[in-house]
Amino acid sequence: MRIMDAALHHTVERVRAALAAQTPLRLRGGGSKDFHALQLHGEVLDTRVLRGIVSYEPSELVVTVRAGTPLAELEAALAQQGQCLAFEPPRFATAEGDVATVGGMVAAGWSGPARASVGAVRDFVLGIEIINGKAELLRFGGQVMKNVAGYDVSRLMAGSWGTLGVITEVSLKVLPVAPGEATLRFDGIGQAEALQRLNHWGGQPLPLNASCWVEDEGKGTLYVRLRGAKAAVQAACQYMGGTQMDPVQAAADWVACKEQQLPWFRQRAADHVLWRLSVPQTAPALALPAGIASPLVEWHGALRWVQAPRSMGETLKTLAQSVGGSASLFRAEDEAAISAEAIFDPRNAALQRVHANLKQAFDPAGIFNPGRAMEER
Repeated sequence: MRIMDAALHHTVERVRAALAAQTPLRLRGGGSKDFHALQLHGEVLDTRVLRGIVSYEPSELVVTVRAGTPLAELEAALAQQGQCLAFEPPRFATAEGDVATVGGMVAAGWSGPARASVGAVRDFVLGIEIINGKAELLRFGGQVMKNVAGYDVSRLMAGSWGTLGVITEVSLKVLPVAPGEATLRFDGIGQAEALQRLNHWGGQPLPLNASCWVEDEGKGTLYVRLRGAKAAVQAACQYMGGTQMDPVQAAADWVACKEQQLPWFRQRAADHVLWRLSVPQTAPALALPAGIASPLVEWHGALRWVQAPRSMGETLKTLAQSVGGSASLFRAEDEAAISAEAIFDPRNAALQRVHANLKQAFDPAGIFNPGRAMEER
């Protein structure tokens, strides 16, 4: 049995007391993801007391870190060893005082520009420790990929939004920083042509890592980032063409893309929300309603950001479903407000049953983040 330190013991006791009093808890790290919620309800349980890197073995490509550790702190430690979180988790720590934490990174399950090439957060979670709704400290998975005991439960916590348990510690697979990198820019390319090129390149042995297509004043531009062996990146640059960008400027632009700080995101109309459309990479350019600007396209076509009024939600959801995808409201009209829409699709009855069964198994009293991801029944 693990001997708990003071911070972990205190957290377990907070959950035990909340369970006894039937008091809902709002699990919160640095608050950088507060904008994305149906509602925020309950006494705040601050996970930032659970802080620090527990173990790090660069030669084994694995790190174990406590949930309240700032994401920036973990990334800095990895960078010192020439390693990284390959899925490029966004921080979204834009409000004063907000700090993205490792626990919040896993709970949200969001990945950055490289998602389509390297995988999602859940693909890098090797093991996890949580406090469930019965105030039990549980550990799932391990520190190596071949240890599959409870491995799916570890992955299950990615994207659960704190509705199943308090994440206290997580073991993650890390990767070396690629030795070669280049960003190619293709000017004057429409969305349909950009998607066609990405699909064509995706079927070839090219070191594609990230892509972004955006339209500015009617002019479309495609950006493609290559990562891998230096020789492979150089050969791909010669084969694909385009204009190779300055590495420093390109790096800054990809961070801005990840953190939604590009002009396309910042110039959103006051009455428009930000919609997130997840579709197959091979889906064609979608026929958006009249008056809606072209989307910003990431993940080689699989992620499409759309700015549109909240009232167009059903139209966008139907449009995404028509190509085998889905649409969800990501940011509210005012970035300081919550999105106020269910995170888990309430129209999918089968998915709702899965969520209900998981909630019953992990948090039967319903004390964790009630109403954060969907309407409580």
